[in-house]
Amino acid sequence: MSTPPARNSPIGGKYPGASSPKPSALNHQHHVDNPMPHVLGEGVNAQPLDIIGATATDKVVIVMVGLPATGKTHIANRIRRFLDFFHDIPCSIFNVGEYRRKLCGAQMPASFYDPSNVQAQAARSIACNAALDDLVTYMKVPGVRVGILDATNSTKERREHVRNTLRKANMGVKVMSIESICENAELLAENIRTVKLNTPDYKGTDPEEAVKDFNQRRENYKQSYEGLDDSDGAYVIIHDCKKFVIHSIRGYLPLKIVHFVMNLHTLPRYFYFTRHGQSEYNLLGKIGGDSGLSANGSEYAKRLALFAKDSICTDAAGQPRPSRLWTSTMNRTKDTAAWIEHPTIQATYEDGSKEKHDWIQMRPMARRNLDELYAGTCDGMTYKEIEEVFPEEFKARQEDKLAYRYPRGESYMDVILRLEPLAHEMERTREPILIIGHQGILRILYAYFMGMKRKEAPYVSIPLNHVLKLTPHAYGCHEDRVCLMTKSEMVWDGQDEPVTSMPMGGKGGERKGSDIAHNDPVMNAPSC
Repeated sequence: MSTPPARNSPIGGKYPGASSPKPSALNHQHHVDNPMPHVLGEGVNAQPLDIIGATATDKVVIVMVGLPATGKTHIANRIRRFLDFFHDIPCSIFNVGEYRRKLCGAQMPASFYDPSNVQAQAARSIACNAALDDLVTYMKVPGVRVGILDATNSTKERREHVRNTLRKANMGVKVMSIESICENAELLAENIRTVKLNTPDYKGTDPEEAVKDFNQRRENYKQSYEGLDDSDGAYVIIHDCKKFVIHSIRGYLPLKIVHFVMNLHTLPRYFYFTRHGQSEYNLLGKIGGDSGLSANGSEYAKRLALFAKDSICTDAAGQPRPSRLWTSTMNRTKDTAAWIEHPTIQATYEDGSKEKHDWIQMRPMARRNLDELYAGTCDGMTYKEIEEVFPEEFKARQEDKLAYRYPRGESYMDVILRLEPLAHEMERTREPILIIGHQGILRILYAYFMGMKRKEAPYVSIPLNHVLKLTPHAYGCHEDRVCLMTKSEMVWDGQDEPVTSMPMGGKGGERKGSDIAHNDPVMNAPSC
């Protein structure tokens, strides 16, 4: 047997894939007898496979089906956002309505959608084919995984044309259809009022005339509408976001999409995000830990309880509405929730039945998923201490805050992975949710719902003493910020994050309420 050749091994040194820091402040050398270390292919801060979707190699085209105002665009946008943010899977939506508006103009009368209008039918077919051509071109791009054709696709003939076009392109993509059926008159009216009347098709139109015209448009579509059946291949049919029919769905990615879709609904809902009150570690400038609240933090907890009672647990008519409360398992979030009241009210079940049941308002639910990003070896240190003791780690975090993983701790990428199930739960829930969390965690949830890129998440401004109200809708998410305790009412809370880790500006045009300086060391207290 021949002897393997000698190789130069950086024994005891720093090599790609090393996971333990080398404290420069300590006066002894570390010697590791490991001449052939296991090096992670992606580098020191490898992304978990489940986040990048590396286990799912198939390409999927989703064909949306349904009458107008049934939530197709909302569902398509939520799918795209979920796959892009939590799994780094490239996905794009091709909305035939946008192609139709470019071709024919925005404000076409209801008669344009009459199946007996031959000229209009031809124009709509041209718009569909233009969207299909762009979809095929997109799906041929290396690395692209999911494309969504967002249209009524209301006849078997049209859907067969779509499948034939994809087959002729010879891309080997899987095709699945998602049909949204809405027979709930109240929900349909809400969809028309909040979504369709705000599209370019009805811009500047009298609301009553717009509703009348839109209802006539729906009636014209109904004349030739054909729902999905087994001849359409793989499909999911959604009935009023309650009943689901699933046929011939196979594969990791299609099943992942189905699981997500089954948690979606188009009802109005609200999320309220707030950091815990100022903690004892905030005052010391320390990250992580499990400290309690400072005097400032306790005062904020009392004010938050009043806000929850008046603005979350009470609707616009002044009536109690069922509401939820989530915290992390850490002392500072549970202490912040301690003053919130939990009266029992009467509520109806989610299934739409009129039967009443007891509901405990803001019943505390401590969730491990919401625990702050774990700083590992650096837990309980100040940023200054990290810079002095672990200068290389400090520098690495400054250079790539999203992927940087604390020694024996977590990265933002790791936290994104553990927050995916929570995102499913948030998409499913009907009641308003107050989440008392940590800066790192809320940054990720905020970025997801606000449509931001993952690389922007670690720099989002989530200041102390503020409640962020998010209202998701078909085309994005609206935000309001409410300050319950101003900086002038607080004492300074210690050092802030290093300058390159400071929060960036929020989403322009959607923010209301206070807009604090994003590099403020008091409101932006240190976090992992």
